[in-house]
Amino acid sequence: MPPVIQRLESTPSTQDVLHEQAASGAPAGTAVVASAQTGGRGSRGRGWESPAGGLWLSVLLRPTVEPALEVLSVRVALAVAGAIEKATASQVAIALKWPNDLILAGRKLGGILCEARWQGGALGWVVVGIGVNVRNPIPVSLADSAIALSSVLDGVGPERLIEPLVTAVAAIGDRQGHLGTEEAADFAARDWLRGRRLREPGMGTAEGVSPDGAL
Repeated sequence: MPPVIQRLESTPSTQDVLHEQAASGAPAGTAVVASAQTGGRGSRGRGWESPAGGLWLSVLLRPTVEPALEVLSVRVALAVAGAIEKATASQVAIALKWPNDLILAGRKLGGILCEARWQGGALGWVVVGIGVNVRNPIPVSLADSAIALSSVLDGVGPERLIEPLVTAVAAIGDRQGHLGTEEAADFAARDWLRGRRLREPGMGTAEGVSPDGAL
């Protein structure tokens, strides 16, 4: 059965639309995608430029047990990276920058935002936000640090990625516990930070992620 996907021309945030739908009982796997967002957000409350041509997508998960959000973020990142590669016939290779960035050719291709909501003391749902630069223009100020998929793969558009990404993320479903052996190996193969010197979240050298998703 194909996923339930609501398509919008423009909205402040697909995250907010899907949180509202979740509160009204929308089932797990429901997705909202917009051609453009006027108030998109990234991690730590940062703004997220979301012009037409990019993929701005949110997917609803309803885990039966509260997930560790760091593990969930890693799992979503692995699912999204694999889905993009499959949808483009492996013509691109996606690396991952912990905790939530998709990297292509050394520059940021997209990001992931996992937002949980509680009902009383119990987890109600998690909305997974995914933003991918596809055919949208990259601001001149970000040209050295960001990239669009179309710059390395001519002819690709956001519509080509929507259903594969929704299906891949929804399939995570109730997956629980620490990262498994295959997941850890997949992340290690994509780990853009490994071996790099860091100032945040602490001074040191990145050595991968632990099974609980922590750097």
